[in-house]
Amino acid sequence: MTDYGKSDFWALRAQKEHYPARSVYKLKEMAEKFALLPADPAGFRVLDLGAAPGSWSLFLLREFHRRFRPGPGRVPPFLAAADLAPLSRRYDGGLFEGEGFFFLQGDFTRPENRETLAGRGPYHLILSDAAPATTGNRAVDTERSLVLAEEALAYAESALAPGGSLVMKVFQGGDTAGLLRQIRALFATGKACKPQACRTGSFETYYLGLGRRLRENN
Repeated sequence: MTDYGKSDFWALRAQKEHYPARSVYKLKEMAEKFALLPADPAGFRVLDLGAAPGSWSLFLLREFHRRFRPGPGRVPPFLAAADLAPLSRRYDGGLFEGEGFFFLQGDFTRPENRETLAGRGPYHLILSDAAPATTGNRAVDTERSLVLAEEALAYAESALAPGGSLVMKVFQGGDTAGLLRQIRALFATGKACKPQACRTGSFETYYLGLGRRLRENN
């Protein structure tokens, strides 16, 4: 049985590099492998769903700070994030207080919160590392994970700019194959990826949609 409370290579590395959770290396691997972030992030807008404790948001803000060069007429990048839980402030160094960051503490599936978050788009990248409170029953946990993934896909349908990308966590099982078909219908490319930082024995994986197709005219 996997010891989920035991510190391992990724957890220790996160602590050393001042991130609140090991999950940052999942995003970092996918960002590098699939070129999710532009070299010049001027005007780039990202939505991070299920953001707590904040590793993905912190990684993005640090990358924005490193890559963006202010100047006349240059629009800074922007990140919106949401989670039921608050973000950890242990390592952010004030980045979570910057003008280019908005955090909504609440349920991103609620219509009023969806309106608030979508209103700050359109986004060029939507991320969801959201996971349900697990029960230990794989069938139940997988179904609940699928519901959250479908919510993330709904955000992509309504608030993602053409050409944009989607990354979301899913628990393998259930109708995840159907979810991947939906992604491939909405994006030029749809694929699964299991980053190295996923725990051994975990049944989580990530689905990516790359190149949001143009919306059809009604």
